[in-house]
Amino acid sequence: MGARERLAARGVDADSVGDADVLKSFSPVVQEWWIDRFGEYVPENGGVFTPPQREAIPLVRGGENALICAPTGSGKTLASFSAVIDDLIERDREDDLENSVYCLYVSPLKSLANDIGRNLDVPLSEITDRLAERGEDCEVRHAIRHGDTPEGERRKMLEETPHILNTTPETLAILLNSPKFKEKLSTVEYVVVDEIHSLAANKRGTHLSVSLERVEELAENSPTRIGCSATVEPLDTIAEFLVGCEDGSPREYEIVDTRFVREFDLELACPTDDLIHTPRELVQDRFYERLHELIADHENTLVFTNTRSGAERVLQNLRERFGYDETDSGCHHGSLSTEARQSVEEGLKAGELDVVTTSTSLELGIDMPHVDLVVQVGSPKSVASLLQRVGRAGHRLGQTVTGRVIALDRDELIECAVMLEKARSGFVDRVFVPEGAMDVAAQHVYGMAINGVRPERELRATLERAYPYREFSDREWESLMAYLTADYEGMEEKNVYAKVWRDTNDPPDGEHHYEAYPVGEHLIGKRGRLARVIYMTNIGTIPDSFTCSVYTRGENERVGDLDENYLDTLDPGDVFVIGGRQFEFRYRRGSKVYVDHTSARPTVPTWFSERLPLSYDLGREILAFKRDLLARYESGGPARVRNWLRGFPIDDDSVRALARMFDEQLRYAGPESVSTDARLAIEEERDRTEYKRRYYVRSNYGRRFNEGFSRLLAYRCAQEADANVTVAVADNGFTLAMPLNRKVDLRGLIEGTDPDEVRDVLRAALEGTDLLQRYFRINATRSLMILKRYKGYEKSASEQQVSSEMLLGFAGELEDFAVLEETYREILEDKLAVGAVADVLRGIRSGEIELAIDRVDSPSPLSFGLATLSASDVVLAEDESAVLKEFHERVLEEIGEDGRAGGALPVED
Repeated sequence: MGARERLAARGVDADSVGDADVLKSFSPVVQEWWIDRFGEYVPENGGVFTPPQREAIPLVRGGENALICAPTGSGKTLASFSAVIDDLIERDREDDLENSVYCLYVSPLKSLANDIGRNLDVPLSEITDRLAERGEDCEVRHAIRHGDTPEGERRKMLEETPHILNTTPETLAILLNSPKFKEKLSTVEYVVVDEIHSLAANKRGTHLSVSLERVEELAENSPTRIGCSATVEPLDTIAEFLVGCEDGSPREYEIVDTRFVREFDLELACPTDDLIHTPRELVQDRFYERLHELIADHENTLVFTNTRSGAERVLQNLRERFGYDETDSGCHHGSLSTEARQSVEEGLKAGELDVVTTSTSLELGIDMPHVDLVVQVGSPKSVASLLQRVGRAGHRLGQTVTGRVIALDRDELIECAVMLEKARSGFVDRVFVPEGAMDVAAQHVYGMAINGVRPERELRATLERAYPYREFSDREWESLMAYLTADYEGMEEKNVYAKVWRDTNDPPDGEHHYEAYPVGEHLIGKRGRLARVIYMTNIGTIPDSFTCSVYTRGENERVGDLDENYLDTLDPGDVFVIGGRQFEFRYRRGSKVYVDHTSARPTVPTWFSERLPLSYDLGREILAFKRDLLARYESGGPARVRNWLRGFPIDDDSVRALARMFDEQLRYAGPESVSTDARLAIEEERDRTEYKRRYYVRSNYGRRFNEGFSRLLAYRCAQEADANVTVAVADNGFTLAMPLNRKVDLRGLIEGTDPDEVRDVLRAALEGTDLLQRYFRINATRSLMILKRYKGYEKSASEQQVSSEMLLGFAGELEDFAVLEETYREILEDKLAVGAVADVLRGIRSGEIELAIDRVDSPSPLSFGLATLSASDVVLAEDESAVLKEFHERVLEEIGEDGRAGGALPVED
């Protein structure tokens, strides 16, 4: 009996239900359990279901694909699973369950899969105990399978298969190529994808989307797909990503949008209204005193920082200042051991820890019922991340979600004020789904070929039913096939062998070898006797990373190590600090970095690679905020601005600090110096002390946009000036620096760049860079061009890098080579936001965005952050404070008491 028929048999219309109908849709034993757990349904007292449960349960029960968007702690897990549990219990009582998998639960994190496993134990055990008391035997099994599952437990799952299987995207892909276990997936009728927003935004989600289409092929009936997320946008895009395509169109789906049903108590605080002149020690003292007060006023507090080192530092200060110890406080991040993280997780679940500091590792996952306050230190860089983090508080139904954001930086003060106001108004940043990834496609086509000879049209159709490949072109398919069949002269000499064969089913001898397929059908099969072993031990999308040893060029002295993620931020000429000394980056060879001693100030902070990037959408909202602020300033001055800001969820110190910052900016450099959604403001400074010409480009469109736009302009400037151009990138803009005696027409370069040529120019700018080399290695490994594991030997990430550097030159000589093309696509689209850069340039060319370039004797207040970024490492706090004060004193001297004193000068010499 189908799901809808079961509902109808109970007198429930699946298309129109209230709380009483939802309860009635369950079997009697599940109804009893629900009432005992959550209270009996009494119409005048309200319902017994949360909004997402009320809407989602009938959809799941009716076999409808559904995207469930609801805040953390609003019952999403039961919204997803209760109808499934009820269905499986009823079928087991009718002896209608096989020794097979009926529900797949896919989680982005092992810890989340473990937590859901624990949460499933409660309803399943309590309901089956009820039945046992009545003399009925009922067993609905569930189990967890991921990379940490012992081999013995895996073997046991073949004999006694879980009806509900909790797993991760990587393990699901392995199961689809497991000769014995994949048959257990033919009965799958439900697929639950948890925290879908965190998967859709990267290649793990791309990989999963194809795996779901392969499950679709195996399954006897099309499974009902259920996606869960607390904060995601756009809803239709993520829903289509979840359900995939059929005959070129998205499968049908429903959206349960209850994202804003919980009450939020959010506020921004700042320890002072003057972050420049207030002594840093005093700012820190006020911050920790306020944090301690908040912790004391709540049961369990979760403190998010933006870096792992920040999480450690905050906990250390709390312990030293206020006497917290290991019994009532802890730290949780990805660099800690599994045992250490699990210990903190258990303490949180039990409510035993007063405070836990973390970076991003607790943003998703485990249920923490005792956490009643979340404190975010600094900007989390997107509204979605803010809501995800503060949503960890107030898990008990009816509790208000309490979150406090504390800003310790002038630029982040602007970000956070806008972020909290947008969160209050229901705004969520968009998720951008990577499209057409060749490396993931290579893995899956290879995997499908390993499972047996198949018609080419079937493999391609499976791939193209996945949302990221819905527009996969003939040219892209042929490029993929050329790589997989090693259809390039010299490939095998580089130890890169064909993964598949591709032929028509009409051999010259006339013998029809594949009876199942017509003569002339194009077929694909695996190549190599070790194909399955190679595939099973090398698939996945999470890249290995490694540290590089740093050596001085002259003395060949080893001075320390750098994480390769940090190397993405370095260009030749950049200065960084290691071991308390400054070094200038020169070049990298494999896992070695070569540097020169220098006394120049650092250009790249040591924490740079850890920071989350400001989202493009929030950046645009900040620009719109600045436009609105300018309008109020022009109509009523600072007083009008302060009154307006008091309507935001921010404290008085934040109001005064923001109003003062913009007042000084406008008096010093005028309204045309403020970037808005209709203006891009750039300042040129001629530093005769360091003999540098600097451009402060305040393109507040987020980190990825600024990475792309800065590379584009640096490449064009270097060509025009015939000089080395250094770049320092932040969330709210970037700095270009070159020798003072070199000139460029920056306005002409920007206005003269054809938006349709941005991709080609950026691609040319990437040639020969460490960034290209690193991403080629990652994609070559994902594409199984470089094998991480082979015949018992495991190749380290640094060894992979050496191999990839040898292969990159070879690949660069080939036309449309899939792995190299994917490397350029990933960098340009996913890392450098090439589409957004082109859109802004179109706006400038059309006149929708004004380009304002002024020359200044000293950076204006809104450029202070960019100026200090290129002048000193923020780890050197005293240096940064001194530089900020120096900049500020220059501004105050210029504006005096009578307003603007002509601080901005024409750009022309």
